[in-house]
Amino acid sequence: MGDVGEILMSVLSTIRVPKPGDRVHKDECALSFASPESEGGLYVCMNSFLGFGSQYVERHHARTGQRAYLHITRTRKAKEDDNNSGSGHPPKKKPTRLAIGIEGGFDVELEQYEEDVKVVLLPERQEVTSEDLATMPDVVRERVSLSMAGIMAADSVSHALQVQQWDGEVRQESKHAADLKQLDNGLKIPPTGWRCEVCDLQENLWMNLTDGKVLCGRRYFDGTGGNNHALLHFQETGYPLAVKLGTITPDGADVYSYDEDDMVLDSKLAEHLSHFGIDMMTMEKTERTMTELEIAVNQRVGEWEVIQESGTTLRPLFGPGLTGMKNLGNSCYLNSVMQVLFTIPDFQNKYVANIDKIIDEAPSDPTQDFKTQVAKLGYGLLSGDYSKPALDLGDENDQIGIAPRMFKALVGRGHPEFSTNRQQDAQEFLLHFINMVERNCRSGSNPSEAFRFLVEDRIVCQQSQKAKYTQRVEYIVQLPVPMDQATNTEELQEAEQRREEGDSSAPTVRAQIPFTACMAALSEPEILTDFWSSAVQAKTAATKMTRFASFPDHLVIQIKKFTFGLDWVPKKLEKKIKNSLPLHPLSAPVLDDSTVSQLCEMGFPLEACRKAVYYTGNTGIDSAMNWIMGHMDDSDFSAPLVLPGGSSGPGSTPTESLSEEHLATIVSMGFSRDQATKALRATSNVLDRAVDWIFSHLDDLESMDVSEGGRSAVESEGGRDPPPGPRVRDGPGKYELFAFISHMGTSTMCGHYVCHIKKDQQWVIFNDQKVCASEKPPKDLGYLYFYRRVTE
Repeated sequence: MGDVGEILMSVLSTIRVPKPGDRVHKDECALSFASPESEGGLYVCMNSFLGFGSQYVERHHARTGQRAYLHITRTRKAKEDDNNSGSGHPPKKKPTRLAIGIEGGFDVELEQYEEDVKVVLLPERQEVTSEDLATMPDVVRERVSLSMAGIMAADSVSHALQVQQWDGEVRQESKHAADLKQLDNGLKIPPTGWRCEVCDLQENLWMNLTDGKVLCGRRYFDGTGGNNHALLHFQETGYPLAVKLGTITPDGADVYSYDEDDMVLDSKLAEHLSHFGIDMMTMEKTERTMTELEIAVNQRVGEWEVIQESGTTLRPLFGPGLTGMKNLGNSCYLNSVMQVLFTIPDFQNKYVANIDKIIDEAPSDPTQDFKTQVAKLGYGLLSGDYSKPALDLGDENDQIGIAPRMFKALVGRGHPEFSTNRQQDAQEFLLHFINMVERNCRSGSNPSEAFRFLVEDRIVCQQSQKAKYTQRVEYIVQLPVPMDQATNTEELQEAEQRREEGDSSAPTVRAQIPFTACMAALSEPEILTDFWSSAVQAKTAATKMTRFASFPDHLVIQIKKFTFGLDWVPKKLEKKIKNSLPLHPLSAPVLDDSTVSQLCEMGFPLEACRKAVYYTGNTGIDSAMNWIMGHMDDSDFSAPLVLPGGSSGPGSTPTESLSEEHLATIVSMGFSRDQATKALRATSNVLDRAVDWIFSHLDDLESMDVSEGGRSAVESEGGRDPPPGPRVRDGPGKYELFAFISHMGTSTMCGHYVCHIKKDQQWVIFNDQKVCASEKPPKDLGYLYFYRRVTE
């Protein structure tokens, strides 16, 4: 070992012992998803504590000159039956606490491994074991042994992130508990046999601690639970605290504060129960607590039966582009969004096609570099390297997959929600990620351009009848759902009546909303009651209409399934969108010629008739006539209708297609070129409308910035004109569905997300580590829909 000892002595100054605060990456390669369990194991630099798989460790050595690496390999022990303790090992404990990283909570890593550790010296790849160190000089043995022990004892970054201590059971003392008012109404509640006083339900019952009323709890997203009578009672009386009957024991009970909107502690619970004749010390638990119910939901969340395609034997798929992602404790929202994004060519070309160049240019700490980590994730999903059966996990449908811990930590860093282990809204995460892409792609290609489009708002002052046009950049269409347009109203009312009458067998009925009704609701005029009109220099009412000013290459539509109830708790609207965009392509609207002709026969200008039909979504002569009567005094009433998707080619910005002739005409009237540009951009490059627009905005033209869609203009550099604004691709508005993300749960902050993606004409369901051929993709129950432009 003489040569090895000499090498170690020569590099001893570079071998460090981890100190508190050092980031030790001993579970995951900084540039790939290699781990100690992977073939070849993981090499941890004993100076920087960065981990590298066998394919990248020599590259790191060549770039940095580091020679000493701790080589860690792990082999999973044979898996034992969870409930069989015959081997002498105790059975696996089931979680009893809604928590992570806390005694009684969910275990983060249940697998047990055989671990082999040794030092490897590059480039010779000479190996040094603990036994070898014993024969070396004291100074070498002590430093290297301390470094090895320190690395192995340190919490890895990925593990520390995964077990961020989270306790969903921590409850605060209610502000109402100390001096809760209780009515002396003589009411005594029996120890058993409770029923809701309104609908006779016999489960999920809550007793109000002010007046003793026994009422049913909230209705859950699947139609079970209660009929909201306890909540309605609070809204009528303001009595804040209620206890869940059936959970009362000598140790306590579930107490909910409607006023504080949370589960709470009541230190005077025994006294408050005694007021209504309940002896807390003699009560026995007969119902599951809210914690137990939520634990049950969390345990089911990864199981196949919660997916809409339950009851079908789904065929597992493996290969490139069919890679599962591990759920890092409520990270299914991230998994679903990233699976879809890396189906889009812009993201594939930006990050995966250039992965070798990105890795070659990665900074000294690639774990903190956005481009590197996104490329690593994209390659992991598309390469197929990790899309292999994980037979030792006990489920033939499970894949080895990838665990996006490093990526999640980076994109969530500093964010109050995405940095946590709580469930999040997939739509909010998509916008958050797009924002990060925007910030990191200020030079070079920007894949978020695939989603970017312009929306034009037309605001008409009711007093002056002058119109103001503004444009803004959007990435997602939020589609409202008019529940009053349901086509199965009678069925809904019948089911609701049966539930109110206490019929527990009443079916769960979803409202069926036509997609055309959703689109019509999107384009309906909005009344602004507190609008500042520059034309009359006062607040007045105005009408706002919104339309597409361009069509993106990829269109994302969010079905607004969630709303806030009277108690400000996000609630899910249970519905199906029938005959919807998921089933038919979206195209620029084809105007109903017969309606246009009828309006023209009444003497109205052709273009005004076309606009009336367009802006009312082809919903008939009556609505079009109402539109005309409300817009006859508009300055652009007879101006040509300009439809999105037809004014400029792909890759253009709003200013690139401006007519130089139109600009010259407006400038000849005494206006500046910048003012003329703003006017033309605000009116889709129509000269007559632009002239009307510019004369109606004389007072506030200088202060308005419609060119940036509400964003402040970028400072000019070196005297150059500021850039024309966000780049927008435009083209025909004809689309086909290629992916959708579905949500199961009562709100975006709980439950589970999965995505369906169409690959080679086959729908595939991605449910975390499970990737299968989809038999019945539930297109009418999606939350986010993704479309790509159809080219002729």
